[in-house]
Amino acid sequence: MTQYLLGVQMVEGESAESAPGAVEAVNRDMVAQGVWVFGGGLEARSAASVVRAHQGNDVLITDGPFAESKEYMAGFWVIEAPDVETAQSWAARASKACDRPIEVTPFDA
Repeated sequence: MTQYLLGVQMVEGESAESAPGAVEAVNRDMVAQGVWVFGGGLEARSAASVVRAHQGNDVLITDGPFAESKEYMAGFWVIEAPDVETAQSWAARASKACDRPIEVTPFDA
């Protein structure tokens, strides 16, 4: 089975609220169907930091997100599925539950 990242896409300034219990219901179904590996929501982008290694032993740490954009990943699931169509089916359910687009990306093993 292949693992897929289902990334919840958010646009800065839009409401992050979903129907009460909708995401939790998808989580329970993923566990019950045996596809759940890991998942969670991410803190605000203002809590992020970027660590960059440079030549030698120099490391630069900066506050804030890596990319300055209005779109960002707000949460994710990692699932195991037999094919991309099954992963996309779970992404469709997740998209409905959280009212956000979901990007489906296979892991490269």
